[in-house]
Amino acid sequence: MTHTFVIVLLSVLLTVACGGNTENPSPDRPSTDQPPSRVEPPPDRNVVHVDPVMMRDLRITTASVESRSGREDVLLLGELAVDERAFAQVGVPVPSRVTQLLATAGDTVRAGQALAELTSPELGRARAEYLSARARLRLAEAALERKRALAAERIAPVREVQEAEQEAGGAAAALRAAHGAVGVFGVDPPTDDRDAPSSLFLVRSPLTGIVIERTAVLGEMLDPAVPAFRVGNLSTLWLTVHAFERDAVRIARGAQARIAFAALPGQDFDGTVAVVGSEVERESRTVPVRIDIRNPTGVLRPGMSATAAVPVGAADAPILAVPVAAVQRVRNEWCVFLPMDPGTFEIRRIGRGRDLGAEVEVLSGLRAGDTIVVDGAFLLKAQAEQGDADHDAH
Repeated sequence: MTHTFVIVLLSVLLTVACGGNTENPSPDRPSTDQPPSRVEPPPDRNVVHVDPVMMRDLRITTASVESRSGREDVLLLGELAVDERAFAQVGVPVPSRVTQLLATAGDTVRAGQALAELTSPELGRARAEYLSARARLRLAEAALERKRALAAERIAPVREVQEAEQEAGGAAAALRAAHGAVGVFGVDPPTDDRDAPSSLFLVRSPLTGIVIERTAVLGEMLDPAVPAFRVGNLSTLWLTVHAFERDAVRIARGAQARIAFAALPGQDFDGTVAVVGSEVERESRTVPVRIDIRNPTGVLRPGMSATAAVPVGAADAPILAVPVAAVQRVRNEWCVFLPMDPGTFEIRRIGRGRDLGAEVEVLSGLRAGDTIVVDGAFLLKAQAEQGDADHDAH
């Protein structure tokens, strides 16, 4: 029995020893020898991929981003008007009747030259009042001198001298008022009683120029509210044009403009920007710009329509410009498309500036020489929007 027990014990020990040296991987344990599954990176939303078959139908053309001078000319419409610094509307101070016309429309007149003779009862009364006020002043001054002499001899009290001084002061004030009433008519006050009844006076031109319009008629009663003559110096005229906001902010005073008139084909005139309006007109969203034009020969006339080529921007300030068709609205941002590999295009956000006719100013996002898509940009935009819709669906 002892021999059998030993044999069994050795068998058990051998089995345990073999079991400790043998590695049996658990059937539930994953094998480390298998390669990990590949995770696809998310698509780049700033890139558009186009199928090669579709590329043949897009007919894509490209262009280079240009850097050029920021100065350009804009064509602005306007109308000539008189130079208001050398223009006058001549009327009458009080209702007056025309007794003689001394100038008519088209006449050249000098400053101070008579345009018409008129009569007014108001002038006769003003002249009579002037003579009366002058007489009262003389009496008051004479009385004052007597009172002063009597006061010096202690015959008259000081109170009477003061009263005489007050009377003389009042008479002097009345004379000044009467003088002003006569001066309104542009005439001198009467020197004696023979001039008092006269109610005639002349209307004179306040400046040298041309009688642009005469509304006065012989025998007519003129109203002070209605001008009888319009006189202006037409050697310089004002052309008022209207520029959109984006152009007005780039127009500089002193800039030289070229003006053409429909009535004078083939003739160009020079003008100088004198005033750029400080307020935008609410209805038209434009700013008035005044251009001064010399008219030495008199061929230009107020009321003529004109077209002015006005420079905008600074000549020494370069800008970047791209064709209008290249700029598209993608994800509520202005973008352009830049070719990468065949069938692959980058969506580049840009800062959009002013519209320059067939081009658009680019403020940021591009450099001169960059190649962008022009024809086909709209279809690339549609492809980008389709890609966004597919991405959102997943």
